[in-house]
Amino acid sequence: MRREPVREYPTVLRSVLVSKHVYREAIDHLAGRVAVDYNDSDESLSGAQLRARLGGKQGAICQLTDRIDAPLLDAVPDVRVVSNIAVGFDNIDVPAATERGVIVTNTPGVLTDTTADLAFALILGAGRRIGESERYLRAGRYTGWRIDLLTGWDVWGATLGIFGMGRIGQAVARRGRGFNMRVLYHDPFRLSDDAERELGIEFAKKEEVLAQADFVTLHCALTAETRHLVGAAELRAMKPTSVLVNTSRGPVVDEAALADALQAGTIAAAGLDVFEREPKIHPKLLACENALLVPHIASATVATRRRMCVMAAENVLAGLAGERPPNIVNPEVLD
Repeated sequence: MRREPVREYPTVLRSVLVSKHVYREAIDHLAGRVAVDYNDSDESLSGAQLRARLGGKQGAICQLTDRIDAPLLDAVPDVRVVSNIAVGFDNIDVPAATERGVIVTNTPGVLTDTTADLAFALILGAGRRIGESERYLRAGRYTGWRIDLLTGWDVWGATLGIFGMGRIGQAVARRGRGFNMRVLYHDPFRLSDDAERELGIEFAKKEEVLAQADFVTLHCALTAETRHLVGAAELRAMKPTSVLVNTSRGPVVDEAALADALQAGTIAAAGLDVFEREPKIHPKLLACENALLVPHIASATVATRRRMCVMAAENVLAGLAGERPPNIVNPEVLD
């Protein structure tokens, strides 16, 4: 049976689980407003621990490592708000939450430019072989300048292909224009003509983006349709001198197919911030010198991560107060 969102909780009954370590400002924001059960640890709670700690709670502040699914929600019927510290929310079964009258929120906007910076850093780093060059130098292999030493691929004036033209995709497009790049994009929802002109971008079919882009960067949510959006066939459709960058979600790329393509020279290089089975990385991918790999740090600046934590606290408090949270994912739950 669908549960109605709670409009007014007496202070004594309002209790929130913070499932993992966050910036202190978020805990301070909650203090005095709700009772807080804080797992101040970098270790994720197991499914059983999460279920136990959520018992009797009305709110949860969780992270992408926490799986919030139908069985969990059924086991903790008092939960009314699940506040995710991330833009993506593929760790949460949103339809199940909506069916049970549970508000789901996320933290968009604040990390847009920070993530776009990291995506462009990977474009530059993979294209100019920065990771390879540093390992080469640190290994003591640099013995003198050579005309063809670790030559890479120009970013300035190249063609940039973007999959997903939301906030982050648009921010990356603006950076691309700053590098005099031709910017192609593909998205299920095409932008208006005015928006395309303002951004200086061109809409193209998926096949056209893959075939023409020197750099392909992924900024789409993980859904059934985008899982393995880039696989063996797509990699074969790209230029042998092209670079693939992913700062969205790991399963958007078939990691095994990518490793094969990098080893075979099907594409030139890749820059990855996310992986299919984090924190595990495909061993063949780890063996690829032409893969620039970083550990899910796209939004990792102090200011951005601190603000994400506080936004999550603001979201859960609003939901428990019977207000519309500023970043609600499933607004239909309030209808």
